[in-house]
Amino acid sequence: MTAIRTFISLAAGFAAVLMLCGAGVCRAGGIDLPDNLRVHGFAAQGFVQSDHNNFFGDSEDGSWDFYELGINALWRPTGKLKLALQLTMREAGATDDGDLRVDYGFVDYTLFSTDAVSGGVRLGRVVNPLGFYNDTRDIAATRPSIFLPQSIYFDIHRNFALSSDGVHFYYERGADSGDYLFQFGVFEPRTQDPDFEPAIFLEEVPGNLEGATSWMGRFVYEYDFGRVRLGLTASEVNVDYEPGGFDPLAAGEFHFRPLILSVQYNAERWGLTTEVARRTSQLDGFGDFADAEFTGTNYFIQGTYRPRPGWELLLRYDELIWDNDDKNGRRFEATRGLPHYSRFAKDWTIGVRWDITRHVMLRAEWHQVDGTAWLSTLENPVPRDTRRHWDLFAFSAAVRF
Repeated sequence: MTAIRTFISLAAGFAAVLMLCGAGVCRAGGIDLPDNLRVHGFAAQGFVQSDHNNFFGDSEDGSWDFYELGINALWRPTGKLKLALQLTMREAGATDDGDLRVDYGFVDYTLFSTDAVSGGVRLGRVVNPLGFYNDTRDIAATRPSIFLPQSIYFDIHRNFALSSDGVHFYYERGADSGDYLFQFGVFEPRTQDPDFEPAIFLEEVPGNLEGATSWMGRFVYEYDFGRVRLGLTASEVNVDYEPGGFDPLAAGEFHFRPLILSVQYNAERWGLTTEVARRTSQLDGFGDFADAEFTGTNYFIQGTYRPRPGWELLLRYDELIWDNDDKNGRRFEATRGLPHYSRFAKDWTIGVRWDITRHVMLRAEWHQVDGTAWLSTLENPVPRDTRRHWDLFAFSAAVRF
């Protein structure tokens, strides 16, 4: 896979260079944006306060360690060829360090296109086709809330979930009965999230996790211009472990297999969304580290209401269970010595959004949580010091152009 990874990296870099040239940076005389180039940017600053437990910084004392900055571009040099790139700086407490990174950068080539049917291929770092919200989770204004439902979309592993390096094929068909969209990709996952390793091994280890060949597919059906939406996502994400010096672990493999059913109804002023995921996690090898396999069922139910233009209210219940055979975590606590409530999280959320203008948004939300299954171990290094029942308040101000 080394040659494939190198080729994909070159493709993403080539996309970036071509877009810069298309924007006029490669020409003398300054920047001259052509009609076939779109450039957008966004920024958001958040504040997080919790009565117990830390999330996105030292939130028990109130944390401003949550901001997002980004710029993206889409260039169409020909009718069939598109190039897309997004650069982002994001800080989220100990789970994201604010370094500049490429969220996505890919070449998109249309293989066929008619009035009703189109299909093509994307090569490079591509956004993962995961559920309803992963495509739009990178920009604050396009998310349904400050924090996505954590049962499906982990924020502490945001880079791992958002995009991956590989090749994706897509097919879209419009008909009187509705619109049909299908995407399938073969890729290597990104494993650079600081909290990814402790989440697998329950502690930091000397070796390194490297993405291995994986796949993901999603089918979406939309009726009446999105009034009704149905989706199904299936994937197998594979990660290899390479031991480090004086490592008690042998080389091993981590396998993650989510299956997600998504349903949404949108009316003029209100909407309902639910997504249900059945996820299997498997550890193979690792020497004395016991092999393990467990399956959890997770879901959220979310309602939104728009009382007047520019305002939106949100109510959501979100539940995460790591192991269906140990839902209350008591067996985990007996064998691992860690709190049983770290194996589940049940979250009630209420929120409000105010679009001051088309480009400026304010948002606030309050979470009442039972369990700590989606907390970062980097920000909460002593699990016994965490509290099972805790509240979290978040505020965000965002702009986009």
